[in-house]
Amino acid sequence: MSEAVSRPTLEAVAARAGVSRATVSRVVNGGDGVREPLIERVRRAVEELGYVPNQAARSLVTKRHDAVAVVIAEPETRVFADPFFALQLRGISKELTAHDNQLVLLLTEGRDDHARVGRYLAGGHVDGALVFSLHLDDALPALIRRAGVPTVFGGRPDWSDGEDGAVYVDSDNRGGAREAVRHLVALGRRRVAHIAGALDQTSAVDRLDGFRDVMPDADPRLVAEGDFTPAGGERAMRELLGRRPDLDAVFAGNDLMASGALRVLREAGRRVPDDVAVVGFDDMLPIAEQTDPPLTTVRQDIEEMGRLMARLLLGRLRTGRGGSQEDPAPGVVLSTTLVRRASA
Repeated sequence: MSEAVSRPTLEAVAARAGVSRATVSRVVNGGDGVREPLIERVRRAVEELGYVPNQAARSLVTKRHDAVAVVIAEPETRVFADPFFALQLRGISKELTAHDNQLVLLLTEGRDDHARVGRYLAGGHVDGALVFSLHLDDALPALIRRAGVPTVFGGRPDWSDGEDGAVYVDSDNRGGAREAVRHLVALGRRRVAHIAGALDQTSAVDRLDGFRDVMPDADPRLVAEGDFTPAGGERAMRELLGRRPDLDAVFAGNDLMASGALRVLREAGRRVPDDVAVVGFDDMLPIAEQTDPPLTTVRQDIEEMGRLMARLLLGRLRTGRGGSQEDPAPGVVLSTTLVRRASA
């Protein structure tokens, strides 16, 4: 058997660079008070020896773990079935990786998991948290605040306890919905229906409000609630056809529900877009370009949302801003664009 290769030590780096162990420690851990020529010698020795800092020891010095928790308030089955989450996680992961931070994924199978997530965050395992897909009655925000962890939220928060000053990244859900419905009206459609997402989430509420901005006098029977899934879109579409079989357009709150609606319309013998025009929201290409017909939809840059969430959090960590009530920061709202395809 070959002997195990020993890892280079801090002392070995100091000897190679011709400096003290304390100097190496300050350079490796980002401390001040070291002259530039010595910094270069230490960095060169680190590279030559392949030295890897001991993360546990480094955390004791820097009080940082270089790890960020990503908390998704949805069960595992939903997270891994919905490409929205994959895109947002990709954006987050790219930004964290570029800054040598680890991503720790925390999912909640149910409300019983919230206390577990709160305990983990309060345990000092991560430097901050990125949280998205919250529901209006969610206990997670209060648990996270009690944990004292710097946090950036995905989506406009709407706390029931009056909390303000939360840092968040969102898309212009209401404006995008208005553009979608205006497009349908411009096509001459007059009986426009809306399949809303789960109305305990602010994105669904904002998109419903955008629909109502353009159709203030719409028949209430032209609105049905889905759950942001294809099955939810199918159920809502059947409900709408049962109530108003004369509907001539549908704005669905996301592409997954739109794909379900298209299947039901096809089964019912309704031609799209001749009989019923359909518009979605998200522009997730694996869905929007593969539906029959390809889906007209509102594009939001989901990956950029994730990247920006991570960028905001890392910036706050660098400046020591914890995102407390005394540190209010405005939300960032990204613009949306209508992408026209064959469905409307």
